[in-house]
Amino acid sequence: MKLNQVRYKKLLWPVLIGLVIWLLTPVKPAGVSVNAWHMFAIFVGTIIGCITQPLPIAGVAIIALSISVLLRVTTMDAAMTGFGDSTVWMIAMAYFLSRGFVNTGLGRRIALIFVKLFGKRTLGLAYSLIGVDLVTSPATPSNTARAGGIVFPILESISSAYGSSPKDGAQRKVGSFLTFAAFHGNVITSSLFMTAMAPNLLAVAMAKELGVNISWLGWLMAAIVPGLICLIVVPLVIYKLYPPEVKETPNAKAWADKELAQMGKVSLPEKLMATVFILALILWMLSSFIGLDATLVAFMAVSLLLLTGVLSINDILHETGAWNTLLWFSILIFMAGRLNKLGFIPWLSKAIGNSLHGVGWGVVLAVLLLVYFYSHYLFAGATAHVSAMYCAFLGVAISGGVPPMLAALLLGVDGAIFSSTTHYAGPSSIMFGSGYVTQNNWWKMNLALGIFCLLVWGGVGTLWMRVIGMWYTEVWANHW
Repeated sequence: MKLNQVRYKKLLWPVLIGLVIWLLTPVKPAGVSVNAWHMFAIFVGTIIGCITQPLPIAGVAIIALSISVLLRVTTMDAAMTGFGDSTVWMIAMAYFLSRGFVNTGLGRRIALIFVKLFGKRTLGLAYSLIGVDLVTSPATPSNTARAGGIVFPILESISSAYGSSPKDGAQRKVGSFLTFAAFHGNVITSSLFMTAMAPNLLAVAMAKELGVNISWLGWLMAAIVPGLICLIVVPLVIYKLYPPEVKETPNAKAWADKELAQMGKVSLPEKLMATVFILALILWMLSSFIGLDATLVAFMAVSLLLLTGVLSINDILHETGAWNTLLWFSILIFMAGRLNKLGFIPWLSKAIGNSLHGVGWGVVLAVLLLVYFYSHYLFAGATAHVSAMYCAFLGVAISGGVPPMLAALLLGVDGAIFSSTTHYAGPSSIMFGSGYVTQNNWWKMNLALGIFCLLVWGGVGTLWMRVIGMWYTEVWANHW
């Protein structure tokens, strides 16, 4: 047996920074208790560890939990409370639902149908790939899984059919354009649904700790108008700024027909998967009105897949993404919640809020959104970024007078669209790594598209949420 790799050098910064903060206890702010300061030291060290990753995030989280209990910053019983958080289990159930799409082949069939219907032109192909992402995103809490497991294989097959490959310098025929369009479609659909990526649910859980409760339908209602504007306009912008050499793709329909013929008729497992998925979507939309917990809906959907044989217990046990996320997610939720309960987050928010006294809340929100968005270059993934900054930024926004629901939702969505900045994390690592787009073009295009999405969300999104009453009054906001 060989020992597993541990990058010990990458342990230096989390240990050093956490230790320095711990040793500064004698000069801590007067408004922060010793226990809260020690938890803050461990939390910061954990987040740094999530960024440097001497071990995978789950391993870093386990070590952090062990240290916090060993040093008596918290009790073991308190540390276990995160594992009982309903949001954590909703993520796990969503992962299991996504496994059904893969097992049954329904995800691939949906992709081929979209290509068949809208693939006569290259622009239509782009919208087809985005449509696949849109349909599957509510039940796939990993945008990387959607990009790599469902969308990219179809994209690569289409590009290959038109002789568009980075290996022979022909990537600009169709491959480069489709890669950009599919990537940004993935980013935008991730912002549309609470369950479209795990960091969204992490943000929801942290917002709840600060007294802002966001429902599945509430997120969708807030995101629907700005999200659809981005989905419709962004491919057109890419088509104009980074056009494909091949504009017409008449063979795409024939290729899709051939692939569908090989798959045969829609199988019973696919029909059952589609039925359960549609039922889950309907219940998620109605959950806040009929008093049905959104996590319970996810459990019910997975139960139906088990009862019908679409999923097996082995499928669930081998869905490592779900169990991995459940592990680190539970621990980070516990730590963030503990910081709030011990008074650290309220103190920090009040301190920063006082420093912003006299500054309009619109300016406060704009600055926070911009800093939150562009600081993603410092992170290797959305999870670490949201874990590190969302809770603190939301606290600052609320202290600065920003309507709580508006701040929670815009920062939450920001945590999805900031994935468009880098080329080295999440779905970008798959799309950029394919070689269809150079790093220079990737950064130039993403800069322009990032600014566009920020303007749409900050402007249209804010106005839209006021129109539907989500931040007009606190009473109405609490309804959502």
